[in-house]
Amino acid sequence: MFLSKNSGYYALLAGLCLASCQPDTPAQKTAASTATSTPPKTAAPATPTAWYRQYRTRLPGTTDSVTVHLQNLGGGGDAPSIGRVIGFYTGPDGQPYELASTPASTPDSLVLRETSHSRLNARGQGPVWRLRQAGEAWVGVVAGQTVRLQPLPVSQGVAFDTHVFRDSVRARPQHPADSVWGRISLHTVLPSGNRQPLAGNLLHLLRGDTVFAGSAPALPTIWEAMRRVFVNDYQEDMKAVFQQMEADTSRAGRRPMAMLNYTDERDTYVLWNADNLLSLGIFNYSYTGGAHGNYGTHVLSFDTRTGQPLPYEAIFRPDAKPRLEALLARYARPSLGLKPGEPLRNALFDETLPVTRNVYLTSGGAVFIYQPYEVAAYAYGEIRVFVPLRELRPLLQPGLPVQEGRSV
Repeated sequence: MFLSKNSGYYALLAGLCLASCQPDTPAQKTAASTATSTPPKTAAPATPTAWYRQYRTRLPGTTDSVTVHLQNLGGGGDAPSIGRVIGFYTGPDGQPYELASTPASTPDSLVLRETSHSRLNARGQGPVWRLRQAGEAWVGVVAGQTVRLQPLPVSQGVAFDTHVFRDSVRARPQHPADSVWGRISLHTVLPSGNRQPLAGNLLHLLRGDTVFAGSAPALPTIWEAMRRVFVNDYQEDMKAVFQQMEADTSRAGRRPMAMLNYTDERDTYVLWNADNLLSLGIFNYSYTGGAHGNYGTHVLSFDTRTGQPLPYEAIFRPDAKPRLEALLARYARPSLGLKPGEPLRNALFDETLPVTRNVYLTSGGAVFIYQPYEVAAYAYGEIRVFVPLRELRPLLQPGLPVQEGRSV
């Protein structure tokens, strides 16, 4: 499933999305959704499966327990499914280690694979967690040893409600026999109890606002705007495509190609959630034909004491860039599978790694995210570089909600 040894978490998710978001039958909306859809057949809404939960466990070979944060993005279609699950847990230094699910054989089983580069073997594969539901807990094995993920009675950080919208649209509404569909989905989390101003700022983030001011958009409004643009663009594209196909007599009688089944997915990922610090990612996946889809994640941290966002300039001092470049060059090598001192050009387009403003905080440092094609070939996937807090301290703005050495 990995695009390369170094492609990691988000490349795996893009592959899973491509596999799960292009079924023969458009996905049915979940009970948690308020979307309206026009699938080719009628089916009862699936049991709601989307959730965000926290579990406590002790991993094999460790003495301290950790909190595992899991998100179920919800299943689609008619078959019962645990859905697509992503998550993270952290080491003692606050570095997050990512998890992503692989298809499970039964609705009450969960197979997670670790995807952080430092956890991968020579074949680019991480340890596998094989779990089965036992009441509200998950029990199973990791690295051949028994583990039990016990749900936390009270969430660390912010408690969330999950919202899922899904819809399908025909490429040509006037041709009901066509098997060509466009599929769009939106998965997001909002603080339980409509916690303001954090909830409003999360809605601004979801809409793609660069200025977090004024009235926050309503979630259904965001979904409807997203859906309206997709439907219009998709049907306009397909109108031109079918006109070309009909003009080409050599293609007469051929069925439409599967690559005309476009996909647009937007997911909100909880990347950090403890104490007074929350970090989220908006993951976008788009397939518009061709060999593969395009994807990327835009991230932002929040100070939950105030609900205010923490963009790059709120995290780092104005003169931090030169020292950050040196730190990124050092810490990028393990993330890229390079040896100490090995030229960065062996993986990147250039010998230097520029400072990206696409960065989020953990209690133990900062994670810098580079999207596919931004600094390296598509095969490297989305590149994530963690820099520890001990290195960043002189470069940080005062008053940030970080606690060195605090793991969750």
